[in-house]
Amino acid sequence: MKAPSKNSMDFEINGGKKLSGTINTGYSKNGSVGLLCASVLNQGTTILHGIARIEEVYRVMEILESIGAKVAWTNTNTVTIKPPKEFNVKKLNRGSAEKTRSIIMFIGPLAHFLPSFYIPHAEGCHLGKRTIAAHRYALEELGIKVAVTEDRYEIRTKKFTPGNIIMYEAGDTPIENVLTAAALIPGKTVIKFTSSNYQVQEICFFLEKCGVKIEGIGTSTLIIHGIKKINKKIEYYNSEDPIESMTFIASAIATDSTLTIARCPINFLELELYKLKKMGLQYKISKEYKAKNKRTNLVDITIFPSKFKALDDKIHANPYPGINMDNLPYFVIPAIKAKGQTLIHDWTYENRAIYLTELNRMGASITLADPHRLYVEGGTKLRPAQMVCPPALRPSMVILIAMLSAPGVSILRNVYMINRGYEEIVKRLNSIGADIKVI
Repeated sequence: MKAPSKNSMDFEINGGKKLSGTINTGYSKNGSVGLLCASVLNQGTTILHGIARIEEVYRVMEILESIGAKVAWTNTNTVTIKPPKEFNVKKLNRGSAEKTRSIIMFIGPLAHFLPSFYIPHAEGCHLGKRTIAAHRYALEELGIKVAVTEDRYEIRTKKFTPGNIIMYEAGDTPIENVLTAAALIPGKTVIKFTSSNYQVQEICFFLEKCGVKIEGIGTSTLIIHGIKKINKKIEYYNSEDPIESMTFIASAIATDSTLTIARCPINFLELELYKLKKMGLQYKISKEYKAKNKRTNLVDITIFPSKFKALDDKIHANPYPGINMDNLPYFVIPAIKAKGQTLIHDWTYENRAIYLTELNRMGASITLADPHRLYVEGGTKLRPAQMVCPPALRPSMVILIAMLSAPGVSILRNVYMINRGYEEIVKRLNSIGADIKVI
């Protein structure tokens, strides 16, 4: 499996163009990496459809290969994984592991095959301090000890026992780790105060396909009836990415365009759309239909040119069913266009709000109140600029969207962060009227 990355790739954006037509929402980034990590549980062959061809996925595939699995693209978005007789973490590709925070999601599944092992700390997006307390405390209840050293996590397993777990916080990756750990512990594990976000539900659906019974999917309490072993051919379809749907919604808003975004996972976008409606967004939604996993509800959303006004209340994210943490930065786009001042409160991360102030270089009027709060004064006209992607995926994409709206030529440098999360983004945006060149 060869998928070399090009860290120095730059984009040249000729902004001010109207977008039009229809664009499909791509396969879920977080679902893709979560499913690849969860595939470790299966001692048979796992075939995953709908895996995004993005840098984050390439890194996870490289990690799997390095510890002994056979991993191959067998179709455009299909990956086949065949496990080794024994995993060898001593050969783990440290370079790939350090580039993705998804490495931590290997703890739950690998603990069933290795009594002790370690994985390195990872980078991913630079979003400030992100502890693994929720992972550690929950896994300890199942018999998995995680020690944190200066440069790695050291994992040791004792006797596995099903547990009654209260999550320290409702993070998505901690829940995924606990799900994959509990799946192969016979008996009933109860997890309370869980996230029920889209990627968590995706892992639940996959585990059910593997023969693990799970109660409470989509709620804050999950009951996992673990089984002894998974050893069979598993074929599963990953569903679409609500964050990508939001990306294209924001792109249409930024460019005052009429645009249809197809295959949107509506259950994970309803509050975002309602907030945008209260800001003035005009749109229509098709009837619901099912994703290929036969579980996720999809719709087509058509966005129309709209006039925006600032909300009186702050806009902030919460665990599902609140506004998704990854969707919050995209509200900066309508806030820039809105009449009045918008307060955006990004309470989760210390650094992300700071990166969004880079839009001031394009003519936005954004004031950083503290590391978590932004005041966006609407009604300013954006102008082209030359900028470097910040070390965070969503702020980088927000900058690209802003450049689509600014008449003239902008340069966005070092776009690896965008390629971490978006498949063929230039080709796809250009297909609906954008004018972007890779330079």
